[in-house]
Amino acid sequence: MHPTDPTDGIKPARAPKSDGFQTWGEDEIAAFRKQHAVGTRARLALELLLNTAQRRSDIVRMGRQHVKDGVLTVRQKKTGTTLKIPVHADLKTALDAMPSNHMTFLTTSSGKPFTSAGFGNLFRDWCNEAGLEGLSSHGLRKAACRRLAEAGATEKQIAAISGHKSLNEVARYTRAADQERLARDAMRKLVEDAG
Repeated sequence: MHPTDPTDGIKPARAPKSDGFQTWGEDEIAAFRKQHAVGTRARLALELLLNTAQRRSDIVRMGRQHVKDGVLTVRQKKTGTTLKIPVHADLKTALDAMPSNHMTFLTTSSGKPFTSAGFGNLFRDWCNEAGLEGLSSHGLRKAACRRLAEAGATEKQIAAISGHKSLNEVARYTRAADQERLARDAMRKLVEDAG
């Protein structure tokens, strides 16, 4: 054994910064919807993820008992935060098209509740069937936040749905959408002032 460490004093290389999971775009959402019709588990999964902005560990535990008067109540597994989220029309359509004889909306082919990992693996298969390799369920959480930002929701309003504790995290999820919207608004003001 050599008595000294030859790497002593050398700083490790920094990994390149990443934006994490890829955010789904509208074309990708449309392609998934085209491949997986209303009335399928795949479509219900997409609508749950996209219209609640929740993690897969939360949507696999959701069931009809959590919906009352058009509001879905979810207690997030990761944070313990309880959220009340209005049920979007697209989600209602997907829920109404599925049988309601289980405690969770999403079940395995044998009628059992999914584990988070098991659901994630199947969802990736559903993405691949739609030609959307490289996308994941978490990218739909980011897409939900992006859509809310594009609709003009504030960071606090987005956090009220997504359950993010940090507004910085919401800002990171929605930065591109905010930039594009703000640029459009700025250019419109420039044109209005010139006219």
